[in-house]
Amino acid sequence: MARKASGRKRRGGGAPPAGGAGSAAPREIGHPVFAQPQPTADPTVFRIKHASDTAAYKEIDELNREHKIKPMIFDRPRGGTEPTLTLTEVLGGDSAAVDAITQRGQLVFHSGGDCGNTRSPEHQNEVADKLVSDFEESDPKEVPQFHFMLGDIVYSFGEAQYYYDQFYEPYRDYPAPILACAGNHDGMVAPEAHTKSLAAFLRNFCAADFGISPDAGSLSRTAQIQPGVFFTFEAPFVRILAFYSNMLEDPGVISDPALGKCSEWQLEFLAAALDRVKQENYQGALLFAHHHPPYTASQAGSRHGWSVEMLAQMDAVCDKAGVWPHAVLAGHVHNYQRFTRTRRDGTQIPYVSCGNLGHNVQLLARKGSAPIRVPQVLQPAKGNLDQVTFESYDDKNYGYLRVIATAAQLRIEYHAASDGPQIKAPDDYVTVDLAERKLAHFLATDQGRAAAAEEVRVDRRRLEARQSRRRH
Repeated sequence: MARKASGRKRRGGGAPPAGGAGSAAPREIGHPVFAQPQPTADPTVFRIKHASDTAAYKEIDELNREHKIKPMIFDRPRGGTEPTLTLTEVLGGDSAAVDAITQRGQLVFHSGGDCGNTRSPEHQNEVADKLVSDFEESDPKEVPQFHFMLGDIVYSFGEAQYYYDQFYEPYRDYPAPILACAGNHDGMVAPEAHTKSLAAFLRNFCAADFGISPDAGSLSRTAQIQPGVFFTFEAPFVRILAFYSNMLEDPGVISDPALGKCSEWQLEFLAAALDRVKQENYQGALLFAHHHPPYTASQAGSRHGWSVEMLAQMDAVCDKAGVWPHAVLAGHVHNYQRFTRTRRDGTQIPYVSCGNLGHNVQLLARKGSAPIRVPQVLQPAKGNLDQVTFESYDDKNYGYLRVIATAAQLRIEYHAASDGPQIKAPDDYVTVDLAERKLAHFLATDQGRAAAAEEVRVDRRRLEARQSRRRH
């Protein structure tokens, strides 16, 4: 994958379109564009000041108290029961780049959610700078190939006018494709706003062809070509099933009577996708990705609770198919949380929530309470329940996931942005053996240091031999 040289001066200089975001038709160009041709300085202010949402949230809270807010319907994706998108398609048909990933034996990609910030660009810049620094690798197989966002791209209600400041501007130097699940804030419609749920998200992530969205201003990144808000994404060594968990603050919803005709779409999609995994005897890493997490540290103080019904619905499909994910990625929690689900057959599934890409990190423990120690069991194995262990968290920093997939293993790393661009050691990590479906030690790659170490050992043996001859 071609990428620009990094100068790490970033951003600034691409103004929103005249007449307001979304006022013009997309500019079709027929091929994907990612980073800007030249880096520029970080912005210090937003181009469009984010107005207060206090009044809107008061009205929403009142509607919630009256049980008047229900999940919202959405358009069916293009592509039938299992809409599918490939990395080759996202790269504009560049099959050679995808073949090269396969030949190198490893795929790396980024992930995380809740990137939009309503106050200033500071924290988004901090994360984006560290993300882009991951492209400065001496070994090509360590270079990320895409970013898979986990929802809440733009706050507070997915308004098109904020896409420039909260998405396009922060990621203007990110030299790879960006895909995304939709989050509750992407689908939520503010009271008195005369717009359709998900309208801006669909325009910027589910375009029919490569073109520059009017929301991007004068920046060059093309809109993504996802088939809709749920789909299968295929890349070497990994298959990601992306879901839309709708617009409620809590819990996540993929099937609900309020959704009418689209209530069963995602369950049918999941069944079809898992059936294809079986039919093809797919051996790569299988991931689920959605915004609302099935598990949170709510018992320990997290503001967001478990999406119990959503998890049960997905479990039922997995159980019937006899196919389970190797890991589940989510956002929403405004911090980093990692869990291990140990199933009754002994297999283990990491559930990783990374919701601190840039929007208001939230503390887990309430003020004045004792610090939370991990690991700790949040759900013991009992009856039909699997054991759920709260393994790790970061509720102080902004950060992101770096995911590595090989033919044998899946590794999920968490990197805190506060470590700075020059630190490449993860703050937390988990590895899954794909065949055994259990947590494992990561099989590290040789990046040339092993050969250098052998040279040192050879030199040492030569020195010792010379010294021995002199003594005798």
